[in-house]
Amino acid sequence: MLKFLQVDGFAHRVVATVDNLARPHAAPRLWPVNPSAGRFTVEPGAGGGSVIAAANGARYAAFTAFVESVDTARAVALYVRLYPLFQQAYQELGYPRGYFNDRLVDVIDHLLQTPEPAGPLAVVLTEVKGPVQPARPWVRYEFADPALEARSAGQKMLLRLAPQQRQSLKAKLAEIRAQITRAPGMR
Repeated sequence: MLKFLQVDGFAHRVVATVDNLARPHAAPRLWPVNPSAGRFTVEPGAGGGSVIAAANGARYAAFTAFVESVDTARAVALYVRLYPLFQQAYQELGYPRGYFNDRLVDVIDHLLQTPEPAGPLAVVLTEVKGPVQPARPWVRYEFADPALEARSAGQKMLLRLAPQQRQSLKAKLAEIRAQITRAPGMR
């Protein structure tokens, strides 16, 4: 379990990441989880161009299995116990009057609205204007569909997963949402 988590400043990492998942960018350096190993991979699409490679989902298999293995009731009980730390971190992030739990539920609802694409998603390599080419070009892919590229950081993360991984994580999010909205004393 610890191989997936960044435990230093965990409450602040969770709060910052949750807050950013519904925004255009969620900085990996703030995540409470370690980024997946390996590179984002593409393959030729049926109509030309590139699509997210089917094998790309292998990068996320261990993390998805970890999330699936988490006992939702125990995770929510831990969240409730630690909630004062999350709320304090949320206030320190700049929301002195808001409730982190409300933001968490809103972000989960937002992530659950991530579309389920009918097939492989087309991507394009963004153009670099200037003489210096990046050392890691695989981080420059964007969705070819402007509507998908305009989605939030969290929804784009889900879209990069294999379909069964996306559905599994969305099911876990729905379970978490159901339990935290019924947890006694949560605001």
